Amino acid sequence: MTNTLELRSITKSFDHFTAVDHLSLGIPKGCVYGLLGPNGAGKTTSIRMMIGITVPDDGEVWMFGERFRPAHLDRIGYLPEERGLYKKMKVLDLLIFFAQLKGVPRDEAEKRSHAWLDRLELGGKWTTAKVEELSKGMQQKVQFIAAVLHQPEFVIMDEPFSGLDPANARELENVLLEMRKEGRTILFSTHRMDQVERLCDEITLVNQGQAVLQGVLRDVKASYGKSSVRMEYDGTVPVLQRKELVQSFHDSGNAVELKLAPGADSQQLLKLAAETARISKFELVEPSLEEIFIDTVQGKAAGGQNA
Repeated sequence: MTNTLELRSITKSFDHFTAVDHLSLGIPKGCVYGLLGPNGAGKTTSIRMMIGITVPDDGEVWMFGERFRPAHLDRIGYLPEERGLYKKMKVLDLLIFFAQLKGVPRDEAEKRSHAWLDRLELGGKWTTAKVEELSKGMQQKVQFIAAVLHQPEFVIMDEPFSGLDPANARELENVLLEMRKEGRTILFSTHRMDQVERLCDEITLVNQGQAVLQGVLRDVKASYGKSSVRMEYDGTVPVLQRKELVQSFHDSGNAVELKLAPGADSQQLLKLAAETARISKFELVEPSLEEIFIDTVQGKAAGGQNA
């Protein structure tokens, strides 16, 4: 199957600073793909090269089975991290305008706009409100609608959940999953590891402009083995300080998530913990994506900050 997107060893430098360093990845059709990394890792620069806002110094961008060309943009929906709404325009007028730029006839654009606004609870009075009158979260929903009104095959979103409360973030997740069922391809960059775990089929983690971890999400997690423990307890657990058993931990008072030290026996840990506390839950699990993210980034020598 042809990949929707391929980055073939793309590189981008600004003066003497390398923002993206020979980055390669492939996104299969119908996949939800996560582009992850700390602030300044090169994610936004990579996305801008995908859609021609900037051009790689080296390497190639392939879209829909051929080298990227501007005509591909009609098949792409893009939600930038820096929002690009005309704040003095009314919401409905703005959406119709953006849809028409993508070739959607006015009547159809208006019909689709009303449907999306109603779904995302921006119907009624909000359709005639000026964009500047909306909250940050409401503006974010308008920006999302503008990105998908032309029914793109490939949706690219840079921090799509920014400014959304939990209920609206979950609704956006539902929309993205529906799009995947329709066979569309979705790429998003986010700092929210919980959302990545719920949504993504595959991921690339970038740090200092380079890919440091890639693959099918379930395979990435499985490769780490069940080396983490989630424990709920009453009492004290001084055993957490035993370096031969516990490599690291996060203790919230009566619940703890910890990473076992290499070669440590989880049953010995349980036995020692039970000597000083009442254990109500003790579960050996794969590490969370957040733990993998932190371990990978910290283990790759932190150096300078990338754009």
